[in-house]
Amino acid sequence: MSKKLSYKITFLLSLVIFMNSQAQIFFDNNAIGLGLNANATQGTNLGGVSFYDFDDDGWDDITIGSKGEQPVRVFKNFGGILLEISLGVSINGHSKQVLWVDYDNDGDNDLFVTRNDDSNLLLRNEGNFNFSDVTLQSGLLSTADLNSFGAAFGDIDNDGYLDLFLSNKDNSVTKPNKLFRNNGNGTFTDISIAAGISQLGHASFCASFFDYNNDGYQDIYVSNDRINNTNILYKNNGNNTFTDVSSISGAGIAANAMSTTIDDFNYDGYLDIYITNTAEGNYLLKNNGDETFINVASSTGTEFNSLGWGANFFDADNDTDLDLYVSSMVDDDTSSLLTAAFYECNSNYSYQLANSYGFENDTFESFSNAIGDIDNNGFVDFVVANAQPDNHSLWQNAGNSNNWLKVKLSGNQSNKNGIGSWIEVAVDNDVMYRYTLCGESFLGQNSASEIFGLANASNIDYVKVTWLSGIEDIFYNVAPNQTLLIQEGQSLSTTTFNEQIISMFPNPSKGTFTINNLSTVVKMRIADYNGRVILTQEVGPSNNEIDLSNLAPGSYLVHLDGSNSRKIIKKLILN
Repeated sequence: MSKKLSYKITFLLSLVIFMNSQAQIFFDNNAIGLGLNANATQGTNLGGVSFYDFDDDGWDDITIGSKGEQPVRVFKNFGGILLEISLGVSINGHSKQVLWVDYDNDGDNDLFVTRNDDSNLLLRNEGNFNFSDVTLQSGLLSTADLNSFGAAFGDIDNDGYLDLFLSNKDNSVTKPNKLFRNNGNGTFTDISIAAGISQLGHASFCASFFDYNNDGYQDIYVSNDRINNTNILYKNNGNNTFTDVSSISGAGIAANAMSTTIDDFNYDGYLDIYITNTAEGNYLLKNNGDETFINVASSTGTEFNSLGWGANFFDADNDTDLDLYVSSMVDDDTSSLLTAAFYECNSNYSYQLANSYGFENDTFESFSNAIGDIDNNGFVDFVVANAQPDNHSLWQNAGNSNNWLKVKLSGNQSNKNGIGSWIEVAVDNDVMYRYTLCGESFLGQNSASEIFGLANASNIDYVKVTWLSGIEDIFYNVAPNQTLLIQEGQSLSTTTFNEQIISMFPNPSKGTFTINNLSTVVKMRIADYNGRVILTQEVGPSNNEIDLSNLAPGSYLVHLDGSNSRKIIKKLILN
Protein backbone atom coordinates (compact mmCIF):
# COMPACT_ATOMS: atom_id res chain seq x y z
CA MET A 1 0.00 0.00 0.00
CA SER A 2 1.38 3.43 -0.95
CA LYS A 3 1.95 6.08 1.69
CA LYS A 4 -0.57 8.39 -0.01
CA LEU A 5 -3.31 5.71 -0.06
CA SER A 6 -2.61 4.90 3.58
CA TYR A 7 -3.01 8.57 4.43
CA LYS A 8 -6.37 8.70 2.58
CA ILE A 9 -7.73 5.66 4.43
CA THR A 10 -6.54 7.08 7.73
CA PHE A 11 -8.12 10.40 6.80
CA LEU A 12 -11.54 8.81 6.14
CA LEU A 13 -11.42 6.96 9.44
CA SER A 14 -10.46 10.10 11.30
CA LEU A 15 -13.24 12.01 9.53
CA VAL A 16 -15.76 9.74 11.24
CA ILE A 17 -14.19 10.59 14.57
CA PHE A 18 -14.14 14.22 13.50
CA MET A 19 -17.90 14.23 12.89
CA ASN A 20 -18.66 12.66 16.26
CA SER A 21 -16.29 14.59 18.51
CA GLN A 22 -16.74 17.93 20.21
CA ALA A 23 -12.97 18.48 20.19
CA GLN A 24 -12.31 17.60 16.56
CA ILE A 25 -9.26 18.88 14.69
CA PHE A 26 -9.45 19.89 11.04
CA PHE A 27 -7.23 22.21 9.00
CA ASP A 28 -7.66 23.41 5.43
CA ASN A 29 -4.85 24.91 3.34
CA ASN A 30 -6.79 27.99 2.26
CA ALA A 31 -3.90 30.27 1.28
CA ILE A 32 -5.25 31.33 -2.12
CA GLY A 33 -8.81 31.72 -0.85
CA LEU A 34 -7.61 34.00 1.96
CA GLY A 35 -5.42 36.12 -0.33
CA LEU A 36 -1.96 34.71 0.38
CA ASN A 37 -0.76 34.42 -3.22
CA ALA A 38 2.96 34.00 -2.64
CA ASN A 39 5.67 31.50 -3.42
CA ALA A 40 9.44 31.29 -3.48
CA THR A 41 10.91 32.94 -6.54
CA GLN A 42 14.21 31.08 -6.62
CA GLY A 43 15.53 27.83 -5.25
CA THR A 44 14.73 26.36 -1.88
CA ASN A 45 16.80 28.52 0.47
CA LEU A 46 13.81 30.45 1.72
CA GLY A 47 13.33 33.32 4.07
CA GLY A 48 11.28 33.45 7.25
CA VAL A 49 7.65 34.22 7.94
CA SER A 50 5.88 36.46 10.45
CA PHE A 51 2.24 35.97 11.49
CA TYR A 52 2.04 39.18 13.50
CA ASP A 53 -0.43 42.05 13.80
CA PHE A 54 2.00 44.74 12.64
CA ASP A 55 -0.48 47.64 12.70
CA ASP A 56 -2.21 46.73 15.98
CA ASP A 57 -5.70 46.67 14.49
CA GLY A 58 -6.55 43.35 16.13
CA TRP A 59 -5.98 41.15 13.05
CA ASP A 60 -2.84 39.04 12.54
CA ASP A 61 -0.99 39.97 9.34
CA ILE A 62 1.63 38.00 7.35
CA THR A 63 5.11 39.13 6.28
CA ILE A 64 7.41 36.94 4.17
CA GLY A 65 11.15 37.05 3.49
CA SER A 66 12.36 36.46 -0.08
CA LYS A 67 15.39 35.27 -2.02
CA GLY A 68 17.31 37.03 -4.74
CA GLU A 69 16.19 40.52 -5.71
CA GLN A 70 12.57 39.96 -4.81
CA PRO A 71 11.26 42.25 -2.07
CA VAL A 72 9.96 41.36 1.35
CA ARG A 73 6.23 40.82 0.88
CA VAL A 74 3.69 42.25 3.31
CA PHE A 75 0.07 41.06 3.52
CA LYS A 76 -2.37 43.06 5.64
CA ASN A 77 -5.34 41.28 7.17
CA PHE A 78 -8.63 43.02 6.35
CA GLY A 79 -11.18 41.21 8.49
CA GLY A 80 -9.91 37.74 7.62
CA ILE A 81 -8.83 38.41 4.02
CA LEU A 82 -5.21 39.24 3.12
CA LEU A 83 -4.23 42.00 0.69
CA GLU A 84 -0.63 42.71 -0.27
CA ILE A 85 0.49 46.25 0.59
CA SER A 86 3.62 48.35 0.21
CA LEU A 87 5.57 49.88 3.10
CA GLY A 88 6.90 52.61 0.84
CA VAL A 89 10.44 51.32 1.40
CA SER A 90 12.13 48.80 -0.89
CA ILE A 91 13.55 45.74 0.89
CA ASN A 92 15.33 43.65 -1.72
CA GLY A 93 18.09 41.09 -1.39
CA HIS A 94 18.20 37.66 0.20
CA SER A 95 16.06 38.44 3.24
CA LYS A 96 15.84 35.81 5.94
CA GLN A 97 14.16 36.75 9.25
CA VAL A 98 11.43 39.40 9.23
CA LEU A 99 10.55 40.68 12.72
CA TRP A 100 8.09 43.32 13.84
CA VAL A 101 9.32 44.88 17.08
CA ASP A 102 8.82 48.15 18.97
CA TYR A 103 12.54 48.66 19.65
CA ASP A 104 12.09 52.31 20.73
CA ASN A 105 8.96 51.81 22.89
CA ASP A 106 7.02 54.53 21.07
CA GLY A 107 3.88 52.43 20.69
CA ASP A 108 4.14 51.34 17.05
CA ASN A 109 5.89 48.37 15.46
CA ASP A 110 9.16 48.77 13.58
CA LEU A 111 10.57 46.19 11.15
CA PHE A 112 13.92 44.41 11.38
CA VAL A 113 15.10 42.29 8.43
CA THR A 114 18.16 40.06 8.26
CA ARG A 115 19.78 39.60 4.86
CA ASN A 116 22.19 36.82 4.01
CA ASP A 117 23.83 38.71 1.13
CA ASP A 118 23.82 42.30 2.35
CA SER A 119 23.59 44.40 5.50
CA ASN A 120 20.63 43.90 7.79
CA LEU A 121 17.93 46.57 7.90
CA LEU A 122 16.11 48.40 10.68
CA LEU A 123 13.07 50.33 9.47
CA ARG A 124 11.61 52.73 12.00
CA ASN A 125 7.86 53.29 12.01
CA GLU A 126 7.52 57.07 12.11
CA GLY A 127 3.77 56.83 12.70
CA ASN A 128 0.83 56.31 10.36
CA PHE A 129 2.78 53.37 8.91
CA ASN A 130 5.47 55.56 7.35
CA PHE A 131 8.92 53.97 7.52
CA SER A 132 12.47 55.26 7.39
CA ASP A 133 15.73 53.33 7.19
CA VAL A 134 17.58 53.99 10.47
CA THR A 135 20.08 51.12 10.20
CA LEU A 136 23.10 53.46 10.05
CA GLN A 137 22.17 55.85 12.85
CA SER A 138 21.02 52.98 15.08
CA GLY A 139 24.51 51.46 15.10
CA LEU A 140 23.40 48.23 13.43
CA LEU A 141 24.96 48.82 10.00
CA SER A 142 27.99 46.56 9.58
CA THR A 143 30.85 47.45 7.25
CA ALA A 144 30.96 43.81 6.18
CA ASP A 145 28.17 41.37 5.46
CA LEU A 146 27.44 39.32 8.55
CA ASN A 147 25.67 36.58 6.60
CA SER A 148 22.84 36.85 9.10
CA PHE A 149 20.10 34.26 9.18
CA GLY A 150 18.21 34.59 12.45
CA ALA A 151 17.42 37.52 14.72
CA ALA A 152 15.85 37.58 18.16
CA PHE A 153 14.96 40.42 20.50
CA GLY A 154 14.98 40.22 24.30
CA ASP A 155 15.83 42.38 27.30
CA ILE A 156 19.07 41.12 28.85
CA ASP A 157 19.19 43.71 31.68
CA ASN A 158 15.47 44.30 32.35
CA ASP A 159 15.81 48.01 31.57
CA GLY A 160 12.63 48.03 29.45
CA TYR A 161 14.42 48.16 26.07
CA LEU A 162 14.80 45.20 23.74
CA ASP A 163 18.30 44.04 22.86
CA LEU A 164 19.23 42.11 19.71
CA PHE A 165 20.99 38.79 19.06
CA LEU A 166 22.08 37.99 15.50
CA SER A 167 22.74 34.42 14.32
CA ASN A 168 25.29 34.54 11.50
CA LYS A 169 25.98 31.65 9.15
CA ASP A 170 28.55 31.40 6.37
CA ASN A 171 30.06 28.33 4.72
CA SER A 172 33.57 29.09 5.98
CA VAL A 173 32.32 29.33 9.60
CA THR A 174 34.15 32.61 10.18
CA LYS A 175 31.30 34.94 11.06
CA PRO A 176 30.64 35.07 14.84
CA ASN A 177 27.23 35.84 16.27
CA LYS A 178 26.50 39.31 17.62
CA LEU A 179 24.79 40.71 20.72
CA PHE A 180 23.70 44.36 20.57
CA ARG A 181 22.53 46.22 23.67
CA ASN A 182 19.71 48.72 23.22
CA ASN A 183 20.88 52.05 24.67
CA GLY A 184 17.33 53.35 25.10
CA ASN A 185 17.89 56.32 22.79
CA GLY A 186 17.30 54.67 19.43
CA THR A 187 20.84 53.27 19.17
CA PHE A 188 22.51 49.92 19.81
CA THR A 189 26.02 48.98 20.98
CA ASP A 190 27.81 45.76 20.05
CA ILE A 191 28.66 44.18 23.42
CA SER A 192 29.40 40.68 22.08
CA ILE A 193 32.95 40.43 23.39
CA ALA A 194 32.32 42.05 26.77
CA ALA A 195 29.19 39.93 27.25
CA GLY A 196 31.03 36.66 26.67
CA ILE A 197 29.53 35.71 23.30
CA SER A 198 31.82 33.35 21.39
CA GLN A 199 33.95 35.05 18.75
CA LEU A 200 34.15 31.89 16.66
CA GLY A 201 31.85 31.11 13.77
CA HIS A 202 29.22 28.47 14.63
CA ALA A 203 27.10 28.29 11.46
CA SER A 204 24.14 29.49 13.49
CA PHE A 205 20.67 29.39 11.99
CA CYS A 206 18.73 31.09 14.75
CA ALA A 207 18.46 31.82 18.48
CA SER A 208 15.84 32.65 21.09
CA PHE A 209 15.78 34.62 24.33
CA PHE A 210 14.16 32.75 27.23
CA ASP A 211 14.53 32.31 30.99
CA TYR A 212 15.61 28.69 31.40
CA ASN A 213 16.19 28.81 35.18
CA ASN A 214 13.36 31.19 36.21
CA ASP A 215 15.72 33.72 37.80
CA GLY A 216 14.10 36.72 36.12
CA TYR A 217 16.84 37.22 33.51
CA GLN A 218 16.66 36.22 29.87
CA ASP A 219 19.15 33.63 28.66
CA ILE A 220 19.98 32.81 25.02
CA TYR A 221 19.78 29.50 23.17
CA VAL A 222 21.52 29.19 19.78
CA SER A 223 20.82 26.55 17.12
CA ASN A 224 23.91 25.61 15.07
CA ASP A 225 24.23 23.66 11.84
CA ARG A 226 26.43 20.53 11.58
CA ILE A 227 27.37 18.14 14.36
CA ASN A 228 30.78 19.75 14.91
CA ASN A 229 28.99 23.01 15.89
CA THR A 230 27.17 22.09 19.08
CA ASN A 231 24.22 24.21 20.15
CA ILE A 232 24.96 26.88 22.74
CA LEU A 233 23.10 27.88 25.91
CA TYR A 234 24.24 31.21 27.33
CA LYS A 235 23.26 31.79 30.97
CA ASN A 236 22.54 35.42 31.86
CA ASN A 237 24.68 36.41 34.86
CA GLY A 238 22.50 39.46 35.61
CA ASN A 239 25.27 41.99 34.87
CA ASN A 240 25.23 42.13 31.06
CA THR A 241 27.52 39.10 30.81
CA PHE A 242 26.79 35.49 29.93
CA THR A 243 28.32 32.12 30.76
CA ASP A 244 28.33 29.23 28.28
CA VAL A 245 26.54 26.43 30.16
CA SER A 246 25.89 24.25 27.11
CA SER A 247 27.77 21.24 28.41
CA ILE A 248 26.78 21.23 32.08
CA SER A 249 23.13 21.89 31.26
CA GLY A 250 22.82 19.11 28.69
CA ALA A 251 21.52 21.60 26.10
CA GLY A 252 24.72 21.55 24.01
CA ILE A 253 23.55 18.90 21.59
CA ALA A 254 25.46 18.05 18.40
CA ALA A 255 23.08 17.92 15.43
CA ASN A 256 22.22 19.50 12.11
CA ALA A 257 20.09 21.82 14.20
CA MET A 258 17.71 24.23 12.48
CA SER A 259 15.23 25.64 15.00
CA THR A 260 14.86 26.88 18.56
CA THR A 261 11.26 26.28 19.54
CA ILE A 262 10.67 27.39 23.13
CA ASP A 263 7.59 26.37 25.13
CA ASP A 264 6.51 24.63 28.33
CA PHE A 265 5.07 21.54 26.68
CA ASN A 266 4.27 19.74 29.97
CA TYR A 267 3.08 22.76 32.00
CA ASP A 268 5.54 22.33 34.87
CA GLY A 269 6.51 26.03 34.92
CA TYR A 270 9.88 25.55 33.20
CA LEU A 271 10.62 26.25 29.55
CA ASP A 272 11.58 23.36 27.27
CA ILE A 273 13.36 23.42 23.88
CA TYR A 274 12.42 21.60 20.66
CA ILE A 275 15.18 21.39 18.02
CA THR A 276 14.66 20.09 14.50
CA ASN A 277 17.29 17.92 12.84
CA THR A 278 17.88 15.60 9.91
CA ALA A 279 16.80 11.95 9.82
CA GLU A 280 18.87 11.22 12.95
CA GLY A 281 15.96 12.64 14.89
CA ASN A 282 14.73 15.86 16.48
CA TYR A 283 15.36 16.75 20.12
CA LEU A 284 12.83 17.67 22.79
CA LEU A 285 14.90 18.98 25.69
CA LYS A 286 12.79 18.74 28.81
CA ASN A 287 13.75 21.28 31.46
CA ASN A 288 14.40 19.46 34.74
CA GLY A 289 14.00 22.63 36.81
CA ASP A 290 17.56 22.43 38.15
CA GLU A 291 19.37 24.15 35.24
CA THR A 292 19.68 20.87 33.32
CA PHE A 293 17.84 19.33 30.37
CA ILE A 294 17.14 15.78 29.21
CA ASN A 295 16.18 14.69 25.70
CA VAL A 296 12.69 13.11 25.77
CA ALA A 297 11.95 13.15 22.02
CA SER A 298 11.95 9.35 21.82
CA SER A 299 9.78 8.76 24.89
CA THR A 300 7.28 11.46 23.84
CA GLY A 301 7.09 10.29 20.22
CA THR A 302 8.39 13.55 18.69
CA GLU A 303 11.67 12.42 17.08
CA PHE A 304 10.27 13.02 13.55
CA ASN A 305 13.27 11.31 11.84
CA SER A 306 12.99 13.30 8.63
CA LEU A 307 14.48 16.62 7.41
CA GLY A 308 12.95 19.03 9.93
CA TRP A 309 13.03 22.83 9.81
CA GLY A 310 10.38 25.02 11.45
CA ALA A 311 8.32 23.76 14.40
CA ASN A 312 5.71 25.23 16.71
CA PHE A 313 3.75 24.09 19.75
CA PHE A 314 0.09 25.22 19.89
CA ASP A 315 -3.26 23.98 21.11
CA ALA A 316 -4.90 22.96 17.83
CA ASP A 317 -8.26 21.87 19.26
CA ASN A 318 -8.38 24.11 22.36
CA ASP A 319 -8.49 21.09 24.67
CA THR A 320 -5.86 22.77 26.96
CA ASP A 321 -2.72 20.82 25.94
CA LEU A 322 -0.07 21.80 23.38
CA ASP A 323 0.10 19.97 20.06
CA LEU A 324 3.08 20.21 17.68
CA TYR A 325 3.59 20.89 13.97
CA VAL A 326 6.92 20.29 12.18
CA SER A 327 7.87 21.34 8.64
CA SER A 328 10.05 19.14 6.42
CA MET A 329 12.02 19.78 3.23
CA VAL A 330 10.94 16.34 1.96
CA ASP A 331 8.34 16.68 -0.81
CA ASP A 332 8.09 13.06 -1.99
CA ASP A 333 5.14 11.30 -0.38
CA THR A 334 6.46 7.92 -1.54
CA SER A 335 9.56 8.38 0.62
CA SER A 336 9.90 6.77 4.01
CA LEU A 337 10.65 10.23 5.37
CA LEU A 338 7.87 12.54 6.51
CA THR A 339 6.83 15.51 4.38
CA ALA A 340 5.48 17.22 7.52
CA ALA A 341 4.09 16.15 10.86
CA PHE A 342 1.20 17.15 13.07
CA TYR A 343 1.53 15.60 16.53
CA GLU A 344 -1.52 15.52 18.79
CA CYS A 345 -0.78 15.67 22.51
CA ASN A 346 -2.10 12.85 24.66
CA SER A 347 -3.14 13.16 28.30
CA ASN A 348 0.31 12.13 29.57
CA TYR A 349 2.23 14.63 27.41
CA SER A 350 3.20 11.99 24.89
CA TYR A 351 2.46 12.67 21.22
CA GLN A 352 0.71 10.81 18.45
CA LEU A 353 1.44 11.40 14.76
CA ALA A 354 -1.87 12.40 13.16
CA ASN A 355 -1.38 13.62 9.60
CA SER A 356 -5.04 12.90 8.82
CA TYR A 357 -6.72 16.04 10.16
CA GLY A 358 -6.67 17.76 6.78
CA PHE A 359 -2.94 17.23 6.35
CA GLU A 360 -3.11 14.25 3.97
CA ASN A 361 -1.97 16.52 1.11
CA ASP A 362 0.68 18.31 3.15
CA THR A 363 3.51 17.15 0.87
CA PHE A 364 5.30 20.43 0.18
CA GLU A 365 9.01 21.10 0.56
CA SER A 366 8.72 23.41 3.57
CA PHE A 367 10.88 25.46 5.89
CA SER A 368 9.77 28.29 8.18
CA ASN A 369 6.33 28.36 9.83
CA ALA A 370 4.53 30.69 12.24
CA ILE A 371 1.25 30.64 14.16
CA GLY A 372 -1.54 33.21 14.43
CA ASP A 373 -5.31 33.60 14.13
CA ILE A 374 -6.27 34.72 10.63
CA ASP A 375 -10.03 34.95 11.27
CA ASN A 376 -10.11 35.85 15.00
CA ASN A 377 -12.15 32.79 15.92
CA GLY A 378 -9.91 31.91 18.86
CA PHE A 379 -8.33 28.87 17.17
CA VAL A 380 -4.70 28.77 16.01
CA ASP A 381 -3.97 28.89 12.28
CA PHE A 382 -0.46 28.70 10.82
CA VAL A 383 1.48 29.78 7.74
CA VAL A 384 4.25 27.70 6.14
CA ALA A 385 6.91 28.84 3.66
CA ASN A 386 7.15 26.30 0.83
CA ALA A 387 9.78 25.96 -1.90
CA GLN A 388 8.97 26.85 -5.49
CA PRO A 389 6.89 26.24 -7.48
CA ASP A 390 4.36 25.70 -4.69
CA ASN A 391 2.45 28.55 -3.10
CA HIS A 392 3.04 29.10 0.59
CA SER A 393 0.50 27.34 2.81
CA LEU A 394 -2.00 28.95 5.16
CA TRP A 395 -3.59 26.23 7.26
CA GLN A 396 -6.93 27.51 8.55
CA ASN A 397 -8.36 25.90 11.67
CA ALA A 398 -12.02 24.89 11.41
CA GLY A 399 -12.43 25.16 15.19
CA ASN A 400 -14.91 23.34 17.38
CA SER A 401 -17.13 23.96 20.41
CA ASN A 402 -14.26 24.37 22.89
CA ASN A 403 -13.74 27.72 24.63
CA TRP A 404 -10.63 29.88 24.46
CA LEU A 405 -8.85 32.99 25.72
CA LYS A 406 -6.48 35.29 23.83
CA VAL A 407 -4.02 37.39 25.84
CA LYS A 408 -2.09 40.34 24.42
CA LEU A 409 0.38 42.41 26.45
CA SER A 410 1.50 46.04 26.55
CA GLY A 411 4.43 46.93 28.79
CA ASN A 412 5.06 50.10 30.77
CA GLN A 413 8.14 49.53 32.92
CA SER A 414 8.96 46.50 30.78
CA ASN A 415 9.39 46.68 26.99
CA LYS A 416 6.31 47.81 25.11
CA ASN A 417 5.76 44.44 23.40
CA GLY A 418 5.85 42.56 26.71
CA ILE A 419 8.57 40.25 25.39
CA GLY A 420 9.95 37.93 28.07
CA SER A 421 6.72 37.73 30.08
CA TRP A 422 5.18 34.64 31.64
CA ILE A 423 1.42 34.24 31.18
CA GLU A 424 -0.31 31.81 33.52
CA VAL A 425 -3.94 30.74 33.08
CA ALA A 426 -5.71 28.49 35.62
CA VAL A 427 -8.88 26.57 34.79
CA ASP A 428 -10.44 24.08 37.21
CA ASN A 429 -7.23 24.23 39.28
CA ASP A 430 -5.08 23.19 36.31
CA VAL A 431 -2.46 25.72 35.17
CA MET A 432 -1.27 26.47 31.62
CA TYR A 433 1.78 28.56 30.77
CA ARG A 434 2.97 30.63 27.83
CA TYR A 435 6.16 32.68 27.43
CA THR A 436 6.39 35.60 25.00
CA LEU A 437 9.22 35.72 22.46
CA CYS A 438 10.33 37.80 19.49
CA GLY A 439 12.13 35.52 17.05
CA GLU A 440 11.28 31.84 17.41
CA SER A 441 11.37 28.44 15.74
CA PHE A 442 13.20 28.60 12.37
CA LEU A 443 13.19 32.24 11.20
CA GLY A 444 9.64 32.68 12.48
CA GLN A 445 7.57 35.20 14.38
CA ASN A 446 4.33 34.15 16.02
CA SER A 447 1.30 36.24 16.87
CA ALA A 448 1.58 38.73 19.72
CA SER A 449 -1.65 37.23 21.09
CA GLU A 450 -1.22 34.04 23.09
CA ILE A 451 -4.15 31.63 22.65
CA PHE A 452 -5.19 29.34 25.50
CA GLY A 453 -7.61 26.49 24.85
CA LEU A 454 -10.09 26.06 27.71
CA ALA A 455 -11.98 22.90 26.66
CA ASN A 456 -15.53 23.29 28.04
CA ALA A 457 -14.64 25.56 30.98
CA SER A 458 -17.14 28.41 31.40
CA ASN A 459 -14.95 30.40 33.80
CA ILE A 460 -11.22 31.06 34.17
CA ASP A 461 -9.98 30.91 37.77
CA TYR A 462 -7.27 33.49 37.18
CA VAL A 463 -4.93 35.01 34.59
CA LYS A 464 -1.49 36.01 35.84
CA VAL A 465 1.23 37.91 33.97
CA THR A 466 4.78 38.14 35.33
CA TRP A 467 6.67 40.88 33.51
CA LEU A 468 10.44 41.27 33.18
CA SER A 469 10.20 44.25 35.54
CA GLY A 470 9.06 41.85 38.27
CA ILE A 471 5.55 43.30 38.33
CA GLU A 472 2.75 40.74 38.54
CA ASP A 473 -0.75 41.36 37.21
CA ILE A 474 -3.50 39.00 38.38
CA PHE A 475 -7.12 38.89 37.20
CA TYR A 476 -9.69 36.60 38.82
CA ASN A 477 -12.88 35.01 37.43
CA VAL A 478 -12.24 35.89 33.80
CA ALA A 479 -14.84 35.10 31.15
CA PRO A 480 -13.76 32.89 28.20
CA ASN A 481 -13.98 33.57 24.45
CA GLN A 482 -12.46 37.03 24.50
CA THR A 483 -9.19 38.84 23.82
CA LEU A 484 -7.76 40.15 27.09
CA LEU A 485 -5.57 43.21 26.51
CA ILE A 486 -3.33 43.60 29.57
CA GLN A 487 -1.26 46.69 30.31
CA GLU A 488 1.55 46.28 32.79
CA GLY A 489 0.32 47.24 36.27
CA GLN A 490 -3.32 47.26 35.14
CA SER A 491 -4.57 44.94 37.89
CA LEU A 492 -2.72 46.88 40.58
CA SER A 493 -4.54 50.20 40.29
CA THR A 494 -7.12 50.99 42.99
CA THR A 495 -8.00 54.22 44.72
CA THR A 496 -6.33 53.16 47.96
CA PHE A 497 -3.44 51.07 46.66
CA ASN A 498 -2.19 52.64 43.47
CA GLU A 499 1.18 52.10 41.81
CA GLN A 500 0.99 55.55 40.26
CA ILE A 501 0.97 57.37 43.63
CA ILE A 502 3.11 55.04 45.76
CA SER A 503 6.79 55.95 45.51
CA MET A 504 10.12 55.10 47.15
CA PHE A 505 12.61 57.82 48.01
CA PRO A 506 15.49 58.05 47.55
CA ASN A 507 15.91 55.51 44.77
CA PRO A 508 18.78 54.76 44.17
CA SER A 509 19.46 54.65 47.89
CA LYS A 510 22.55 54.33 50.06
CA GLY A 511 20.66 52.02 52.41
CA THR A 512 17.65 53.82 53.91
CA PHE A 513 14.52 54.71 51.95
CA THR A 514 10.91 55.72 52.60
CA ILE A 515 7.72 54.34 51.02
CA ASN A 516 5.45 57.33 50.43
CA ASN A 517 1.65 57.67 50.01
CA LEU A 518 0.58 54.46 51.73
CA SER A 519 -2.97 54.87 53.03
CA THR A 520 -3.15 51.53 54.85
CA VAL A 521 -0.93 48.83 56.35
CA VAL A 522 0.38 46.34 53.78
CA LYS A 523 2.78 43.41 53.80
CA MET A 524 6.21 44.13 52.35
CA ARG A 525 8.71 41.59 51.01
CA ILE A 526 12.13 42.55 49.68
CA ALA A 527 13.86 40.01 47.43
CA ASP A 528 16.92 39.88 45.23
CA TYR A 529 16.69 39.05 41.53
CA ASN A 530 17.28 35.38 42.23
CA GLY A 531 14.01 35.31 44.20
CA ARG A 532 15.61 35.07 47.67
CA VAL A 533 13.53 36.96 50.23
CA ILE A 534 15.74 39.33 52.24
CA LEU A 535 13.19 41.02 54.49
CA THR A 536 9.50 40.62 55.36
CA GLN A 537 7.52 43.09 57.47
CA GLU A 538 4.38 45.20 57.56
CA VAL A 539 4.59 48.82 56.51
CA GLY A 540 2.04 51.62 56.64
CA PRO A 541 1.57 55.38 56.84
CA SER A 542 3.46 55.65 60.14
CA ASN A 543 6.17 52.95 59.80
CA ASN A 544 7.31 53.51 56.26
CA GLU A 545 11.09 54.04 56.67
CA ILE A 546 13.15 50.98 55.75
CA ASP A 547 16.82 50.43 56.60
CA LEU A 548 18.73 48.11 54.25
CA SER A 549 22.20 49.42 54.96
CA ASN A 550 23.35 45.89 55.83
CA LEU A 551 22.71 44.64 52.27
CA ALA A 552 25.23 44.55 49.44
CA PRO A 553 24.87 47.11 46.63
CA GLY A 554 22.69 45.91 43.77
CA SER A 555 19.13 45.73 42.50
CA TYR A 556 16.25 44.45 44.64
CA LEU A 557 12.49 44.02 44.22
CA VAL A 558 10.12 45.51 46.79
CA HIS A 559 6.80 43.60 46.87
CA LEU A 560 3.83 45.31 48.49
CA ASP A 561 0.80 43.04 49.01
CA GLY A 562 -2.45 44.85 49.76
CA SER A 563 -5.99 43.61 50.32
CA ASN A 564 -8.07 41.84 47.66
CA SER A 565 -4.88 40.30 46.22
CA ARG A 566 -3.66 43.69 44.98
CA LYS A 567 0.09 43.75 44.46
CA ILE A 568 2.73 46.33 43.61
CA ILE A 569 6.32 45.51 42.74
CA LYS A 570 8.95 48.22 42.49
CA LYS A 571 12.63 48.06 41.71
CA LEU A 572 15.06 49.42 44.32
CA ILE A 573 18.72 50.13 43.62
CA LEU A 574 21.22 50.19 46.49
CA ASN A 575 24.50 52.02 45.87
